[in-house]
Amino acid sequence: MSLATTRCAMSGSSSSECARIVRVLNGHYGHIPWWPGDTDEVLIGAVLTQQTRWENVVHALALLKEGSLCSVAALYEADPVEIERAIRCTGFYRVKTRRLKALATFVMREYGSPGVMAEFPTASLREGLLQVPGIGEETADSILCFGFHRASFVIDAYTHHICRCAGIPEQKSRLKALFEDVLPADPEAYRQTHAHIVEYAKEYCGKKRCETCILMNSNE
Repeated sequence: MSLATTRCAMSGSSSSECARIVRVLNGHYGHIPWWPGDTDEVLIGAVLTQQTRWENVVHALALLKEGSLCSVAALYEADPVEIERAIRCTGFYRVKTRRLKALATFVMREYGSPGVMAEFPTASLREGLLQVPGIGEETADSILCFGFHRASFVIDAYTHHICRCAGIPEQKSRLKALFEDVLPADPEAYRQTHAHIVEYAKEYCGKKRCETCILMNSNE
């Protein structure tokens, strides 16, 4: 078998496994509410959630709201010290403050507001977001998928972990492409599948419940 044929066979197998993961988790969880909030909150939360628990992000968002700082426009004008005080509970608060200021500067100077930003095509938005310091692929796709309701699948550590266990060798952009190939062209399906993966990883992988893993023990 040639190398090209081997790669093609692996890709086909990986595609089938991705489709199975989507199907099994959807059957297990159904529709779940996940990552509420308007576009501004998602933009801000996508930065705050880096290397911390979601509970800390919720607390920080509440403090930002109390200080009238929970919008991109407000962060653009805000004193960094005020932002640091509100988001300290998320850890790495000085780094995250710089990233929030950089993101707010990008949005306000390039588009004027998240509302105007929403009128631009996904590929253009993603390319621009990836130029912002501290905004990697996971954060950019989170903003697009949950903030702007775009069909841009989020690949995170949970996704990589589950896929490795399922025997899927692809990573990062190749893994993203696999999921986007098997998912319907519906942003809600993208959001729900990512939510399913995160919740499943917390429920099973984080607690090392490998012996009861429905993904590994399912015949679907």
